[in-house]
Amino acid sequence: MSDHPFGFSSGDDDDSRKRGEEPNDPGANNPFGFGTGGPGGGGFDPNQLGQMLTSLGQMISGMGQPGSQQAGPVNYDVAKRLARQQLGASITPVSSGTTKAVTDAAHLAELWLDSATTLPAGANKTVAWTANDWIEETLTTWQRLCDPVAEQISGMWTSALPEDAKEFAAPMVGMLGQMGGLAFGSQLGQALGQLAKEVLTSTDIGLPLGPSGTAALLPEAIAEFSKGLEQSESEIMVFLAAREAAHQRLFAHVPWLRQQVLAAVEDYARGIKMDFSAIEQAAEGMDPMALADPSKLEEILSQGAFEPQTTPEQKQALERLETLLALIEGWVQVVVTDAVGDRLPGAGALAETLRRRRATGGPAEQTFATLVGLELRPRKLREAAALWRRLSTDASVEARDGVWAHPDLLPDSNDLDSPAGFIDSVIGGTTTAFDDPLAQLAETEAREKADREKNDQGKGTESGPDLGKGEPDKDSGTE
Repeated sequence: MSDHPFGFSSGDDDDSRKRGEEPNDPGANNPFGFGTGGPGGGGFDPNQLGQMLTSLGQMISGMGQPGSQQAGPVNYDVAKRLARQQLGASITPVSSGTTKAVTDAAHLAELWLDSATTLPAGANKTVAWTANDWIEETLTTWQRLCDPVAEQISGMWTSALPEDAKEFAAPMVGMLGQMGGLAFGSQLGQALGQLAKEVLTSTDIGLPLGPSGTAALLPEAIAEFSKGLEQSESEIMVFLAAREAAHQRLFAHVPWLRQQVLAAVEDYARGIKMDFSAIEQAAEGMDPMALADPSKLEEILSQGAFEPQTTPEQKQALERLETLLALIEGWVQVVVTDAVGDRLPGAGALAETLRRRRATGGPAEQTFATLVGLELRPRKLREAAALWRRLSTDASVEARDGVWAHPDLLPDSNDLDSPAGFIDSVIGGTTTAFDDPLAQLAETEAREKADREKNDQGKGTESGPDLGKGEPDKDSGTE
């Protein structure tokens, strides 16, 4: 699996670079085959653009199936169609018996969670999804995550054009945008089709992908996951329902959390920079007509010409994201462990299986790396879980959950490495700042409302008879 956005490989196959053109090919010096050896021995040759536009138009017209002309950096109609094609026609609807089993597992998990956290239930409903349902219900969030990457790469294609070519290139840029949308949509569809077969819940990769307030389990994937494990499928269903419900409680009652997690991914994507010298090298010796050949275009993409360059901003966004994911997963792990307790004898083994599945960079992480260009791995999960555990035992469950009341109260990456100081700050007299987060939010809202009402009343009485009562009216104009 590629490490680069949308599956662009970092491999360097010398044989694949050979196009068979002569060394003095006019398309050898600039990206996209625009040569500096046009008429008169220099500059951009408009005739090349005319030929290229004709061929590109024919190619795109040939792709003119429904949805292929969708505007935007990613063609999501193509993505959805390809993802469903990967699943095939053998998707079995969820039976009423399975739906009831999912609902019962979720109900039991919620009852157990009530004693393990101060955060109330966050899901309005629990549903059983097929793989097709997962694709349909999560595509909106994937669009938010993938668009920044695609926009960055598409913009860089345009900025890589030679200056003397840009004035002639406007029609071609639109066509390249459509080609890019098709290419990204194709990569997205393939990745989502694979991921849809393997995810167990809507929050399986740590992100709130599904609709707010909806907890979802995928029974078919859970049945496959259960094969070879010692626990029964019903026990595994309850355990996964507890994890899903715990995630839902956190995302529902910590109102800023969903935005912070998704924004960290978006910030990372917007920080992508490209090495234009690599793009020029990829296009070296390429005939302009090659871009009209999809196989040639795919060959360029496969050479790693679009390998992103890590920036300081990206490193900061990645650290924020990894820390948030570790804190979320660590909290869920501690809460679920306390909730299921001895009720599920195999819960510890299940937790370890899921932890290893995540830590070894399984299909979910690899797919996310392909789609968004970063690894989705909470590297400090054990440290985060240990911190939440110590807060639970050394302080209280209320103090532990109260840390989520505001993003500024959360531990950072350094606190996960050395948690003693952070834990002492919670235990040693400042726990009032970490009391019930819901009560604190309600108190803040009430205080802000009271302040607004006071200000409104003040504005209404500025010219009233009591203003300046008992004092001379200095502004009245009288002596």
